[in-house]
Amino acid sequence: MSENWYGQEFELRLGNPGHGGFCVARHEGRVVFVRHGLPGELVRARVTEDRGGSFCRADTVEVVEASADRVTPLCPISGPGGAGCCDYSHATLPAQRAMKASVVAEQLRRLAGVELEVEVEDLPGTGDGTGWRTRLRLAVDEHGLAGFHGYRSNQVVTELLCPQPVLGMYQSLDEGDWRPGAELQVTVDSDGTRHVVEIEPARVSSTGRRSPGRRGATARRAASARPRRERVASGTGRAVERVGDRTWELSATGFWQAHRGAAAAYSAVVGQWSGLAPGETAWDLYGGVGVFAAEMASQVGDRGLVVSVESGRGAVEDGRRALGDLGQVQLRADRVEAVVGELPGPVRTVVLDPPRSGAGRPVVEAVAAAGADRVVHIGCDSAAFGRDVGLYLQQGYRLEQVRAFDAFPLTHHVECLALLTR
Repeated sequence: MSENWYGQEFELRLGNPGHGGFCVARHEGRVVFVRHGLPGELVRARVTEDRGGSFCRADTVEVVEASADRVTPLCPISGPGGAGCCDYSHATLPAQRAMKASVVAEQLRRLAGVELEVEVEDLPGTGDGTGWRTRLRLAVDEHGLAGFHGYRSNQVVTELLCPQPVLGMYQSLDEGDWRPGAELQVTVDSDGTRHVVEIEPARVSSTGRRSPGRRGATARRAASARPRRERVASGTGRAVERVGDRTWELSATGFWQAHRGAAAAYSAVVGQWSGLAPGETAWDLYGGVGVFAAEMASQVGDRGLVVSVESGRGAVEDGRRALGDLGQVQLRADRVEAVVGELPGPVRTVVLDPPRSGAGRPVVEAVAAAGADRVVHIGCDSAAFGRDVGLYLQQGYRLEQVRAFDAFPLTHHVECLALLTR
């Protein structure tokens, strides 16, 4: 059993970036995952979590030898002991993208056996890495103040100073007397209208309240995912969003890409990669309100078919209203895992945009069994993305192309798209 290092400080030379927003270091035979540092730096780090075993977690509290890529952090609340929002705000944008590219390449190499040089691309509207976010979920503390969760913590940091949101997003939020334990969804739509929705506190089980470990975290996530009452505090609660010449109206609490340039950029890639011809069939799995389905509908034409599957019934209803003029599009409110084996075919192209956890083996095997020639797979977690790519390769697909986008500047997150064919 190794000594518990919690609270101790060590001088460490930082190595490569790792999946999760840290750099990897070693001390006395153990791995230390260090946040707020950059590759190659010599830092003094304080251990913030040590559960024994081969690794522990730490924060950089002093930079002894700084990297040339280091800048004054753009986010004043995300440093050691602070909010979990901007773990890369102390690096230049090129350095942030280089670290993300390194992590994606490593996950593809380790989980899919693919050696590939990855470039992380800019998205329109990124600017200096601030003011790009149009959707924000805030916590409310026990005093009714809105803020950001601390890193790996239920603590709420109530200074609304994170620079990710578009201009005006925080207006009057610090004046509200919000319900303790609630969440605030703040959305600025394509028309510039701001919607603020208060979501009632999740009813967490005793396991979720008392357990600090994985069981407690799982219980808390499950409680948050259950339907909860909402109160519209500002705006209408119905966001207007556009991609190209098509308009969607959806719940302000529903899913839409957070980066203001992301939806159009990903839709364009799907259009380039789908390879569809008039009269063919395509599937849009985890399809949301049907942004990708609309893109593929223009390719298959009136004689073709696009089937979109989404578990959120509200999103499906919003999608049906937006795509009502496209008779070749069918939107189904179902769990992908439950129905993917019975969707109509023969299918030519499948687009998948699963949640952060990825699609997984059963869905990938079902797509392969359906005989799809082309797969466009989208992932916002590089480890889940690498695992899923490996599963496609096991089913006889070839990885033709990967594109990665800096959809979450100032953070370690990155959006990846893969084209697979056979």
